[in-house]
Amino acid sequence: MNQKLTDKEKYRYSRHLLLDKVGEVGQEKLKAAKVLVIGAGGLGCPVLQYLTAAGVGTIGIIDFDVVDETNLQRQILFTINDIGKNKAITAKERLEQLNPCVKFEVYPQKLTSKNALEIFKHYDVVVDGTDNFSTRYLVNDACVITQKPLVYGAIYKFEGQVSVFNYQGGPTYRCLFPEPPKAGSVPNCSDVGVIGVLPGLIGTQQANEMLKIILEIGIPLSGKLLIYDALQSSSTIIKINRCEEQVQKVLATKNDFENNNYDLFCGIKPIQVKDEISSTELKKLMQHEILQLLDVREEWEQPKIENYEVLNIPLQKIPFSLEQIDKTKKTVVICQHGVRSLKAIEFLKNNGYTNLINLTGGMAAY
Repeated sequence: MNQKLTDKEKYRYSRHLLLDKVGEVGQEKLKAAKVLVIGAGGLGCPVLQYLTAAGVGTIGIIDFDVVDETNLQRQILFTINDIGKNKAITAKERLEQLNPCVKFEVYPQKLTSKNALEIFKHYDVVVDGTDNFSTRYLVNDACVITQKPLVYGAIYKFEGQVSVFNYQGGPTYRCLFPEPPKAGSVPNCSDVGVIGVLPGLIGTQQANEMLKIILEIGIPLSGKLLIYDALQSSSTIIKINRCEEQVQKVLATKNDFENNNYDLFCGIKPIQVKDEISSTELKKLMQHEILQLLDVREEWEQPKIENYEVLNIPLQKIPFSLEQIDKTKKTVVICQHGVRSLKAIEFLKNNGYTNLINLTGGMAAY
């Protein structure tokens, strides 16, 4: 049901009201809309800013992560004063200053198969601003089951993707990607980096698709995948066909959705307990054991382990530096988030190394 605009709102959104394809009726549609944005990171920040400015009536924000200094290169909602704060809560506080007419619902928690359906049912459209495959498949499946359109975005180094899934009988994310890539084969920006403006370019496109859907104007990117190359300033659109078999597979899991293991589906299997160690356990172990600490991050990455000898060999240099790594010592391999270290361990094991331990969560949790 459309909601009438106040005089204050008519003035605020006057540039929309002047548009023949929006007008007062369209702005009332925006006010009545309920949108869920998953992730308040690189993609989520511009999406949230533009949907808030446009006057979307209710915006849900779900993100369990906290602001880190490395986020500030691209996550433009946050400042140095926000470091260590929950992203969803902080985003709400900032966005309320942009537009007090918008109602925000905040979920400072991790999206899982246990809570997704309950959260999704309260919204009209979902925006995916996540950065990992297990959550993307989870979001897709929850949208299919709850019959919600999904505005998808993804970024990688200098390239981004945008599409609209599950819209008016159109294809879903699984129609494009029936199976996830091999675990670890597509690293996220924490491991390979991303040009700072790219999330803004892609996130703005996602916000545009969202507005078209709510206003029922233009042609949404349903059945199409837009691929943008920031280095060439070029874009390509490829066609996506709906695969009814993939859709029915998802619908068949509806009654047991809460028990779906998306990490397992995407090949993300935790390493054995004997092969991993927490930051707390590592600190204790360093007090009474001689360890070989192998840091596979770049030299400039922080924080560092102080008062203990650390062998620093960036991941890409490991194959050419095996002579520096002692096979006889118990070796704890560390990186920033625990992803590159797992890749290093896999490579070292294939080259005859044993007694390798991964620092769970990396130095970000140290």
